[in-house]
Amino acid sequence: MIARIWRASATPEGADGYERHFTGAVLPSLRGVAGHRGAYLLRRDADGRVEIEVMTLWDSMDAIRRFAGDDPATAVVEPAARAVLLGYDTTVTHHTVSVSDGDLQ
Repeated sequence: MIARIWRASATPEGADGYERHFTGAVLPSLRGVAGHRGAYLLRRDADGRVEIEVMTLWDSMDAIRRFAGDDPATAVVEPAARAVLLGYDTTVTHHTVSVSDGDLQ
């Protein structure tokens, strides 16, 4: 399994808006991609700003390419997400999940 990780920052209001976008648009889209295994939206409130981290889980790099396109290192950030974020990474990182205690194995 491969974890795809992306980071962004927002105001508290923007983070709430991103959460609505994530649950209303991103998750339904991901569920339609063969090889998608799950997703987490992490939030850290600090000093009036919010750090956002998204981790999606995938069967393979081929599954990630079905979602992200030919360059899997490029972040997929829709205009609706860009509108509520202060900043975001334009690239993602991929990590092999070597141990998991979750039920996504």
